[in-house]
Amino acid sequence: MPKRVLIVAQNFYPEFFKSNDIASELVERGYFVDVLTGIPNYPEGEFYDGYGIFSRRREEYKGAKVYRAFQLPRGKRPGAVRLSLNYLSWAFCSTFWILFYFVFKHRYDAIIVHQTSPITQAWPALLLGALRRTPIYTWVLDIWPDSVTGFLRKPSRVIEATLGWFTNVVYRRSKRILISSPGFRALVNRDGDYDDKIVDFPNWCDDILAMPTKEIPTLAKGFRVMMAGNMSDATGLEDVVEVMKRTAHNPNIIFIFVGVGNRVEWLNQRVKEENLERCCAIVGRYPFDYMASFYREADVMFISLKQTNLPHLEATIPARLQSYMSAGKPIVGMIGSGVSQFVKTIDCGICVPSGDIEGCASIILWLAENRPNLERWGNNARNYYINHFTKSQSISNLEEIIAD
Repeated sequence: MPKRVLIVAQNFYPEFFKSNDIASELVERGYFVDVLTGIPNYPEGEFYDGYGIFSRRREEYKGAKVYRAFQLPRGKRPGAVRLSLNYLSWAFCSTFWILFYFVFKHRYDAIIVHQTSPITQAWPALLLGALRRTPIYTWVLDIWPDSVTGFLRKPSRVIEATLGWFTNVVYRRSKRILISSPGFRALVNRDGDYDDKIVDFPNWCDDILAMPTKEIPTLAKGFRVMMAGNMSDATGLEDVVEVMKRTAHNPNIIFIFVGVGNRVEWLNQRVKEENLERCCAIVGRYPFDYMASFYREADVMFISLKQTNLPHLEATIPARLQSYMSAGKPIVGMIGSGVSQFVKTIDCGICVPSGDIEGCASIILWLAENRPNLERWGNNARNYYINHFTKSQSISNLEEIIAD
């Protein structure tokens, strides 16, 4: 008999998250899939057109049945209070779906928590798991409470302790803890012994090179350093601007930014203030199926994270890395040891530590004039993607995990 799976994820289609792939792929493989999610509002911070309190609270996505709990939208420039209200409102409202609907529905064989941020989205899974004795599988893509307290100037000890306690409840109640980065293992085990539950489960990416060519803006000729994805506080754009300032004397080097996020407006303004328009293009957001056309125009793909002393950021492997590798492009990074060690092991690029502005600028200046390694790095990236990061392989691994 086909298995029944409930996916609990505060973000889901039409937002672009891996929870979409999990749902559609499991349906294709014969599973009955339900999704408990929120009203789409990421990353713009406003409800998407056609969605709202009284609109499209139930729908279907590629065979999966979708149920949307209310949440306060994030807002265009969310601060700590607005984000907290967004997180907590969804956790609270999803409780009603559990108590008055899902608990009377089918008995699920597995509950999958797609835990990016926040950890509070695991709450409805814990509740239903306890009421119906259903195994929970939590995919950890972000370490809590570090993801909150690490960015607060004066984090409340009460908040930190509460979030830490709840995070450990989630880990204890999970049958398996799936981690997206090997470096997360030590962090998950920090306040408990969960090693026998932990399973490596990295991100995946659609095959960029299999996508058709789309019409994109004409990009300036030169040695193109491209950064694609969410331009958030965590990406360390302040340091990236400093790198651009140090490479601007070489007219051949062009930085290209593809994507949106809460720091794009700041980036635009800063580029103007520093007179970097000649060596920088900020093209904005495009659908994912346009990425192949952008990536083909890049000489190297750039990845960075903000310099901090936070272990979880050091260990993080951002999801954009897999898409870069799928495109067969060499990686240049200013980032923590998680990515740096990975890139070095695979031999698919070169990285310096987060905040090493001079080192990063020197590498880009050298590569612009000396390109002997780029083809090898790109080939190694592509080959590793084919063998480890395809969607089909990842979902097959997930099937094995929830069947155990």
